[in-house]
Amino acid sequence: MYFDSHCHLDHPRLSGALPELISAARGAGVGGFLVPGVEPGDWPRISALTRRFPEAAAAFGVHPMHAALLTAKVLAELLRLSPAAVAIGEIGLDYALPAPSRAIQQQAFRTQLRLALQVGLPVLLHCRRAFHDLLAILEEEGAGRLGGVMHAFSGSPETALQCVRSGLHISLAGSVTYSNAVRPPAVAGCVPLERLLLETDAPDLAPEPHRGGVNLPEYLPEIAACVARIRGIPLQELARATTQNACRLFRL
Repeated sequence: MYFDSHCHLDHPRLSGALPELISAARGAGVGGFLVPGVEPGDWPRISALTRRFPEAAAAFGVHPMHAALLTAKVLAELLRLSPAAVAIGEIGLDYALPAPSRAIQQQAFRTQLRLALQVGLPVLLHCRRAFHDLLAILEEEGAGRLGGVMHAFSGSPETALQCVRSGLHISLAGSVTYSNAVRPPAVAGCVPLERLLLETDAPDLAPEPHRGGVNLPEYLPEIAACVARIRGIPLQELARATTQNACRLFRL
């Protein structure tokens, strides 16, 4: 069985047909899902979804694009919800965004890392064009002992290995299957198997041949098949290892 370590099942493009979607994913061999929050408005939907579908686990956090929303009231709500979560996220830095400013993003990131340390949960990390600062902040905040995952990793193999040395897992998404992909396949081949996770990031990042359409958790085995080919290992070995990695990291 596979574990989809990052899928937005609460997204309007998916949430209208969840029983059918989850049934199709099960039929494809996907037995678990981690549903991350992006902003506070998502959190009630995710809470309700994970109560309805026990194979789905929750993470709550404020994405860097919404960093300006992280008020004291929102932080208190995040703390209140944390016992029902298996991770804090998705959080991080995104310097490809024109706003919020880097300073606002960094402050929101540090604040949520401190909360994760307080409650003892791993972190789901979003990072674009900010790997140097993100890793530096993780070290400054002493967050390496939390554990966590770089979701839909987009960096170089060298950066991936630096993340692993910092105590993080690397999660690969549909981009590893793209015909013009360069970095993701190289990362798929170099990351230690015990630090590798798989995700769809549904409804985004659909793999080939679904690229450009709505991504679905049932496509996860297609991503896995590509990664297994790159690594030269049996698909069953990859499925078993990545699922065990997720269960260990998120204490499932």
